[in-house]
Amino acid sequence: MIQRRQTLYLLTIVVLGVILFFCSVIQFTSTESSGVQRMFFLSALGVEEATPEMDYVALEPIAFKGVWGLTLTTALIPLLALIDIFLYKKRLLQARLNIFLALLCIGYYGILLMYAWFMRASIRMTHYMELDWDICFGACVPLVCLVLTIGATRLILKDEALVRSADRIR
Repeated sequence: MIQRRQTLYLLTIVVLGVILFFCSVIQFTSTESSGVQRMFFLSALGVEEATPEMDYVALEPIAFKGVWGLTLTTALIPLLALIDIFLYKKRLLQARLNIFLALLCIGYYGILLMYAWFMRASIRMTHYMELDWDICFGACVPLVCLVLTIGATRLILKDEALVRSADRIR
């Protein structure tokens, strides 16, 4: 089981998925026209503000709640990859689960862009502050997971073809 390359790919997806859960994905910074420089980080755990403590006392805190969709998607990626590792005897089911995992990795970016757009719009309307956003390192993790998932799926289907050809020979 562990010596198969697709298992190593899926194990890498599990590790990267756990890392993705704790690292920030998008950084929001208030523009110069708003007067005070404020910085926010969006991750699967929510939005954190990274403003120096002396300025933080005078500023009204910004709460952006409800990133459960991003949290759920981020938690499902390593969980499905871990389940997928133990389905090594059911190769077709494993390949189908990999396709779902690849769609989940693509859907992560849609959910991420939706939350980024909603956060920018809600802060602009409630606090009259324009935000610029930058992509952090964590945003590339689902893309790497997508590539590894496609590679694992190809190897699983290759194993299935090998098993079927061996059954034909008998």
